Amino acid sequence: MKLTFLGTGDVRQVPVYGCHCGACDAAREDDRLRRRPCSALLESDDKRVLIDGGLTDLAERFAPGDLNAILLTHYHVDHVQGLFHLRWGLNDSIPVYGPDDRDGCADLLKHPGILDFRAPLVPFVALIMGDVQITPLPLRHSKPTFGYLFERHGRRLAYLTDTVGLPPETEAFLKQYEDLEVVIDCSQPPCAEPPRNHNDLSLVLGIHQRLQPRRTWLTHLGHEMDVWLQQHSLPDAVCVARDNLELMLY
Repeated sequence: MKLTFLGTGDVRQVPVYGCHCGACDAAREDDRLRRRPCSALLESDDKRVLIDGGLTDLAERFAPGDLNAILLTHYHVDHVQGLFHLRWGLNDSIPVYGPDDRDGCADLLKHPGILDFRAPLVPFVALIMGDVQITPLPLRHSKPTFGYLFERHGRRLAYLTDTVGLPPETEAFLKQYEDLEVVIDCSQPPCAEPPRNHNDLSLVLGIHQRLQPRRTWLTHLGHEMDVWLQQHSLPDAVCVARDNLELMLY
């Protein structure tokens, strides 16, 4: 099982339009420091599952038949905008799974094209895709949102974005597992006021301490978080994800 971070940025991405902070200027000079819309690709044996569709070049990145399914965390624009173009393709349909959100995003559900939106997933009820078990986990966000636990041959990875903290039932569910890899929303550096819709680093470190995962990977980062990282270090086993980074979980 392999997870590739296709994008690790928040809704503004990095660099931010018009910003000349240290992180944004560095990203303009070095493409490796850019952060595109938060998304990932899960691969196992012959299955390839796209997690979120915020990248606007999906029709160029993936050829017909490349994707077995698309898994959506939620229907905010930065997580589905690439689907608006992809849906009008002329290929076989692509199954799309996600939370129960009848409003969706604009007319995406009303006019899906080749996107085959399946019945909404049910919290904590697993979906089997090839040799991977995928369990939807409720998150705390301004729209109905799922994180996902991926399991294969005893290896487990929790992908948890977008969220502010974790609902008690999700945290209790994840606590039962040892040797867990966690990928989690960390949009902001430590904040003086409690964050409203996304984790800051203080929330993430608290979750890391309580879950005791093998590693915690930070994603959905904003440029303020990258500026903070230019000046500070992170605790052991807390790692910063970058676009195109691959996690091997065999």
